[in-house]
Amino acid sequence: MTPEQKSRREIDQQLDQCGWIVQDFREMNLLAGLGVAVREFPLTTGEADYLLYADCKAIGVIEAKPQGHTLTGVETQSGKYKEGLPPGLPHFRLPLQFAYESTGTVTHFTNALEPDARSREVFTFHRPEELIRLVSLDHQVRGLLRQMPTLNSERLWRVQVEAIKNLEESFAANRPRALNQMATGAGKTFTAVSFSYRLIKFAGARRILFLVDRNNLGKQALNEFQQYVSPYTNRKFTEEYVVQHLRKNTIAPACKVCITTIQRLYSMLKGEEDFLEENEETSMFEAESALIKEPLPVVYNPKIPIETFDFVVVDECHRSIYNIWRQVLDYFDGFIIGLTATPTSQTIGFFNGNLVQDYTHEQAVADGVNVGYDVYRIETKITRGGAKLAREPGVFVPHRDRRSKARKYKELDDDLTYTANQLDRDVVAEDQIRLVARTFRDKLPEFFPGRTEVPKTLVFAKTDLHAEDIVRIMREEFAKGNDFCQKITSKTTGKKPEELLAEFRNSFNPRIAVTVDMIATGTDVKPLECLLFMRNIKSLSYFEQMKGRGCRIIDSDALQMVTPDAKAKTHFVIVDAVGVCEDEKTATKPLDRKPTVPLDKIMGLVGAGAADADLVSTLAARLSRLDRQITPSQQQSIAQAAGGTSITALSAGLLQSIDPDAVTKQAVEKFKVPEGQEPTEKQLQQVEQDRMREALKPFHNPKLRNTILGAKQALEGIGAGD
Repeated sequence: MTPEQKSRREIDQQLDQCGWIVQDFREMNLLAGLGVAVREFPLTTGEADYLLYADCKAIGVIEAKPQGHTLTGVETQSGKYKEGLPPGLPHFRLPLQFAYESTGTVTHFTNALEPDARSREVFTFHRPEELIRLVSLDHQVRGLLRQMPTLNSERLWRVQVEAIKNLEESFAANRPRALNQMATGAGKTFTAVSFSYRLIKFAGARRILFLVDRNNLGKQALNEFQQYVSPYTNRKFTEEYVVQHLRKNTIAPACKVCITTIQRLYSMLKGEEDFLEENEETSMFEAESALIKEPLPVVYNPKIPIETFDFVVVDECHRSIYNIWRQVLDYFDGFIIGLTATPTSQTIGFFNGNLVQDYTHEQAVADGVNVGYDVYRIETKITRGGAKLAREPGVFVPHRDRRSKARKYKELDDDLTYTANQLDRDVVAEDQIRLVARTFRDKLPEFFPGRTEVPKTLVFAKTDLHAEDIVRIMREEFAKGNDFCQKITSKTTGKKPEELLAEFRNSFNPRIAVTVDMIATGTDVKPLECLLFMRNIKSLSYFEQMKGRGCRIIDSDALQMVTPDAKAKTHFVIVDAVGVCEDEKTATKPLDRKPTVPLDKIMGLVGAGAADADLVSTLAARLSRLDRQITPSQQQSIAQAAGGTSITALSAGLLQSIDPDAVTKQAVEKFKVPEGQEPTEKQLQQVEQDRMREALKPFHNPKLRNTILGAKQALEGIGAGD
């Protein structure tokens, strides 16, 4: 069989699966079905390999090429056939609007009804019903994307507005993939719900697929859609459109938004009747199998044609979704939008480098959208006599991070590497768990001065059995009852995990929750102030996700509802019992570089003219924490002393002055660095020094320094810690 014969055979099979009846020209019977594909059809411009009829009218052509033949440029040939329909033959429009080029392995599709129509790769052919629908539309989705009405931004904040506007500009430019990077807590899901509403209402999107990492995150997403109130109609999203969170392998015909996991979607494409919900409880960050090296095979399912979704939103899924699962995403003929707090270079590569928003944790801390964190290291070792502390527990400050965003994102693809004697650093031995628990208990007054209640704490365990040991030992070491410490995993019995999670979020007890992965990604627990790592983490991007659980802000009244002796959530603490924070490649690091130095000494150094990156970062971190504690009148006093600049803006300016990307860009411009080369270390240091001195200028005013210190002292007078 020749390559061309193989190609034709494969094309015939695909057309048959997609609802087309394939016929030879001499045996043509247009009444044989809704869609008929006629081979070797003579036209005035040549012979079309296939002429497509839908409902007895000509609608499109297919140009077949041998397997291995490139398709770029073949559009000219198929375009010629679109204009060659003999006079008198029934048709929808002339010239014909739809053209495919296919080898049977690769298929390209052009819809001439779209503005600046260009071919795109599709998994297979559209069904005849879909081409009839498309040709009958007054406006195509890609056309409407160029005519989107002005964004109503009254319920959005600056970063969300930027993200939606940039995304819609990307759609208008017909870029098939876009990645939206927003720090945890910056409102990614609300942003996604907002642009999903606009895509349905104004762009004519028929259906949107919303992919989540785990089933409980699907429930969270559904709640966001249910709570969303349209600024255009003042009605709830779910009052206008059907939103379905899949519990069974059936998509409701009327649904406009379909929420599910990639695991269930793959099961559906395979044609499986059902899929157990418990299979959706494990995070993709945990489940990526070392045994799976190649992308999973995907075959066409006529019950779920490629036109089922116009848009696919991928909400914070693991990097494996872009390699072993990528064919599932490529199945649908639609735009793909990624949402992430921790992009890797591999993820950015999948989205063709189209990063429409890049809002980092550091920026979020400066804007008061995230809180920063401190790291407290507890290092243990096993001896013949049992577990012992390897060194005195204390604050850990990693080296300053001078990497560009691009390098951070690249290194997030890497796995954490360990030497032979570090391979199993999980705290699993019972006396080791007990020592960590006891040390954690005794050191809590250092983490949170002036507090008596145990802050809301999340412990990361290695396995479900490990979690059970930790729960039991925590209860014993703190001399508390069952309610004090609870296991929240997919294997929790008795109360449902969602009920325990709601209690952890909204009630006084439990004070400590132990999980494996159920709360590791995506889940909101705003009162959380402490993360305790008793398990090793291999994936850098997963580690960043876990850290993100602690950084969410919460107003003081809401915090005091669950933690009465807390004044405000100014930061969170990572208690690292395995050394995971010691890796230099972690994407986010503590902004407070001098955690043991009091604020008055920091201010004294600044007033005396000191300017180094650690000092600037520390001052920014302290201002951000202070901003969350002081009253509006104190904030106003600081702004007046700073010549009208808010404390938030002061903090943001300090962090921007030492941003590696901004420093590098300015150095390139200042020293006219040739394209493709990097500035020297000396040039970078000179530019950074200039930027820091400029950002520190307001603090040379003693009135500003004294106003800030006065606000800090007023807090200490009512019992608030640093």
